[in-house]
Amino acid sequence: MPSTRVKNYTAKVALLCGLLLTGACSQERDSTASVANLPSAKANSVDSVTAPVPPDTPAVAAAPAPDTPATAQTPVIPDSAWKYPGPKPLPGAILPHKRILAYYGNLLSKRMGILGELPPAQVLQKLDEEVANWSKADSLTPVQPALHAIVVTAQGHPSAGGKYRLRMTDKMIDDVLAMAEKRNAIVFLDIQVGQSTLQEEIPALKEYLKLPHVHLGIDPEFSMKNGGVPGRRIGTYDAADINYATQYLADLTKEYNLPPKILVVHRFTEGMVTNADDIKLRPEVQVVMHMDGWGPPSLKKDTYRRYIKNEPVQFTGFKIFYKNDTKNGSRLMTPEEVLALTPKPLYIQYQ
Repeated sequence: MPSTRVKNYTAKVALLCGLLLTGACSQERDSTASVANLPSAKANSVDSVTAPVPPDTPAVAAAPAPDTPATAQTPVIPDSAWKYPGPKPLPGAILPHKRILAYYGNLLSKRMGILGELPPAQVLQKLDEEVANWSKADSLTPVQPALHAIVVTAQGHPSAGGKYRLRMTDKMIDDVLAMAEKRNAIVFLDIQVGQSTLQEEIPALKEYLKLPHVHLGIDPEFSMKNGGVPGRRIGTYDAADINYATQYLADLTKEYNLPPKILVVHRFTEGMVTNADDIKLRPEVQVVMHMDGWGPPSLKKDTYRRYIKNEPVQFTGFKIFYKNDTKNGSRLMTPEEVLALTPKPLYIQYQ
């Protein structure tokens, strides 16, 4: 596997563990702060430099944006049966033939999500249990397990090059791939660009993205296009940014003769994605607009309706937070409740 960034891995792990104990967007933060100052309950992480993480900034599912408007071959679905926007799936496409169930986080942090919260064997066992729950709730749609790893994390200070972002080592990514292999799981590499850009960050992951089972996630929340510190306000991507990502992935599939890629775009406010109608759908890339907010079921459903159902783009996703969704006496939504949403999400993420 690629090794261009593998240096002093042990030191980086120690650095990350220390930094993330007080990291922003931790899923263990208090949820009582005012909505106007709260982005979402995500996380932050490590590259080849020392950089502190953002200040505490918990989040709420429907918070308004403060200042911003497995790769098995499958048959092509007949025209009469295709009900999703965009082109019909090419052979090898995962959606809509399967429902993806992903565990999100970072192996080097216990506070960024379930992926790093427990030892790998326990994470995979818990993932197996969720796959069984979803298979029981919808026996007609096979469940594809996935690991969704944050590999570029927004930071609260300039860090290397003043970009307010930190890249993970190749070693961490390799460990995620090895873990996924034990369950025939696909992998998503997630990017929080800070003051960097997709044009700078996506090509740096080419050696991984050209693997047939590796896909991409991008997080508008931490894209500070007009400057500012990640975690202080909610960021944004425009359709032009998303079109760059899908074009890059489409070019990779053609160059390396790959099955279609999946692009997951996180969203929980209107302003996180602008000009959604201008997003170009390509046969080589399947786009998932993913409801990424936390809170009680009523709030999560409303956020899904307002920002995902109203601008679905192509396929839809839904996130469940093991910790934040249970704050203040609330509870996790069940698979059956999520499946009652319209359209039914085909990408499910647990943090």
